[in-house]
Amino acid sequence: MIRLDSITLKQLRALQAVAKGGSLTAAGQALGLTTPAIHTQIKSLEDAVQVKLLQRAGDGGGSELTEAGQTLLETARRIEDALSQGGANLAALARGQAGRVTLGVVSTAKYFAPRLVKALSLSNPDIEVALRVGNRAATIEGLERGAFDIAIMGRPPRRPPVQAEPLGGHPHGLLAAPDHPLMGQGMTVDALFAQLFLAREKGSGTRILMERWLDRVGDGLAYETLEMDSNETIKQAVMAGLGIAFLSLHTVTEELSSGRIVQLQAPGLPILRHWFMVRRDDEAPRPVAARLWEAILALEGRYLPSLPASLPELRAAIDGTTRAGHPAPMTLSDGEPV
Repeated sequence: MIRLDSITLKQLRALQAVAKGGSLTAAGQALGLTTPAIHTQIKSLEDAVQVKLLQRAGDGGGSELTEAGQTLLETARRIEDALSQGGANLAALARGQAGRVTLGVVSTAKYFAPRLVKALSLSNPDIEVALRVGNRAATIEGLERGAFDIAIMGRPPRRPPVQAEPLGGHPHGLLAAPDHPLMGQGMTVDALFAQLFLAREKGSGTRILMERWLDRVGDGLAYETLEMDSNETIKQAVMAGLGIAFLSLHTVTEELSSGRIVQLQAPGLPILRHWFMVRRDDEAPRPVAARLWEAILALEGRYLPSLPASLPELRAAIDGTTRAGHPAPMTLSDGEPV
């Protein structure tokens, strides 16, 4: 019989330490305990849930979690997130604030997130806003675990179930150095797919959109990519002439204005997606989080980057979608929404 009431935080933290360190010994070192003490904590946890949580690692050294262990690990992480959130809220209350709200944003949004947090601090000075930045996969994971009260991303996830509100237009385009051979030329599919594409990591929303666009335009043609882990690295590589990149135009407003990076004309570009604010739909938001949600909507996207005057049509389209509130996406050349 499973005895959930006998599970302790020490046991769950021991499980987390084994998962991270890969062995009982490493877990003991991380927690300042002996290896037998970690073994005792894990054995007590297994007795409580009546299932084996650890097994010998595939390489024969150390330990790894079973499927049941992985399931319990996710529960342990949610508990730690809830405790951390609770502690932060207590600390905020002790400082005379109404509470603390954790805002998770995808890495592309870091170019405007600080302005948003500043605006929120002015309109709601009694709420502490904690900003967390990660790629799309990490942001969705944070929503699933309950680590974020609110998240900002491009496309709302299918899971977990979320409530989503559009915040404004989010344009994407193909970028190159000013002296790139394709600059000012008519773009053919063969010329496009002969280029080296500088791309974000798998799981990035920008990478997903780039791959969908290339597959649609090239009808499955192969192309070469060089993966990089940040927009900043990609921008530097583009300016150095290493390759071309499909990026959010919100990440390169300064470079476009100064002429250090230019936008290439290509089929179906630029693509206008949208920024969304999301929160879990299966959990009632805390009052302070609900207040901040409404405060973000009231700003009507004024914190979003402004595109250069050299892109008047795109600026007009973004302004129109922001005012409309629920915009329709631009399409690729075959007319199917992306």
